Amino acid sequence: MKENNLKLLYSLFLKLESEEDCKALLDDLCTYKEVEQMAQRAYAAKLFLEGKTYSEIIAETEISSTTLSRISRAITHGSGAYKKFIGGEDK
Repeated sequence: MKENNLKLLYSLFLKLESEEDCKALLDDLCTYKEVEQMAQRAYAAKLFLEGKTYSEIIAETEISSTTLSRISRAITHGSGAYKKFIGGEDK
C-alpha cells in the first residue's frame, strides 16, 4: 500500500468529531461484517484488559482463539493503542 494512501486514511480518522461521523466513515469504508469484526476485537480487548480469561472472552464474544491470541499479543507487545484507547493505562 502506498504511503500516501495510509496518510489519507489516517487524516480521515483525525477529522472525525463525533460517533456519528465515525459511523458514517466506517459505513462507507468497510462492509458491515468488517465493522462487526473490528467491534468484536475491541470488545474482546476490553474484556482482556479487565482481566477476563481466554475462556470467558471466547464464551462471551464467540471470537476465535486465534484472533484472541492476536489481540493478546497486540496488548502485550504492540503499540499500546488498546491500553491507551480502551483502558488499563493511566490517561
